[in-house]
Amino acid sequence: MTSSELWTRATAERYDAEESERSSPAFLGPTLDFLAELAGDGRALEFAVGTGRVGVPLRERGVPVVGIELSEHMAAVLRRKVDEETLPVAVGDMATTTVPGKFSLVYLVYNTITNLLTQDEQVECFRNAARHLAPGGRFVVELEVPPLRFLPPGQVAVPFDVSERHLGFDTFDLAEQILVSHHLTRDGDDGRYRRGESRHRYAWPAELDLMARLAGLERERRVADWSGEPFTEDSAKHVSVWRKPV
Repeated sequence: MTSSELWTRATAERYDAEESERSSPAFLGPTLDFLAELAGDGRALEFAVGTGRVGVPLRERGVPVVGIELSEHMAAVLRRKVDEETLPVAVGDMATTTVPGKFSLVYLVYNTITNLLTQDEQVECFRNAARHLAPGGRFVVELEVPPLRFLPPGQVAVPFDVSERHLGFDTFDLAEQILVSHHLTRDGDDGRYRRGESRHRYAWPAELDLMARLAGLERERRVADWSGEPFTEDSAKHVSVWRKPV
């Protein structure tokens, strides 16, 4: 087991409702286009497949998808949508768990590599991706750029959402490259709020390139989003593609 924190049953049950905007066809369209093009006629493996927010519609696009998921509760929610034959899922961590066969695409979306809380585990995740790729196959990671430039001097917190129903902010341990994401979410209409937090290890784009090199992968491209906008010093996130040499 890696250091990733496990999603509980309660969190898994409300995940789809809380991520409904990110699950809409309009939001997912560019993501699915990007991934389907890279998969081509081959199979795709999703690390941390979760409830199938990306994997299920990608499968509906005609791309055979296999998933690896640490949380049995998240996998159980996915299983209500598709059966095991349609989208097989192995329960285990994405740094060491293996599934049969080779893939033209392995992908990891929505900052999920940060669930691995040590650099060594993140390196092993890249090695696990390379292990599953056929020659010429690609590994794709979607990850936010750490927002450290927004930290005022002497402060350790950066807000990322301040709305009527949700307050979210990150606190940073700069020495260990750990951020804690804090959430206050309004529960119902009676004024009560639910508090939650999760730990993550943030990583820089250049650091991921080195992890890829250690795994025998070569960077093919880096863009600012799934639509392919150029990545610049002002980009808040990146979608990076590494290729396994032929």
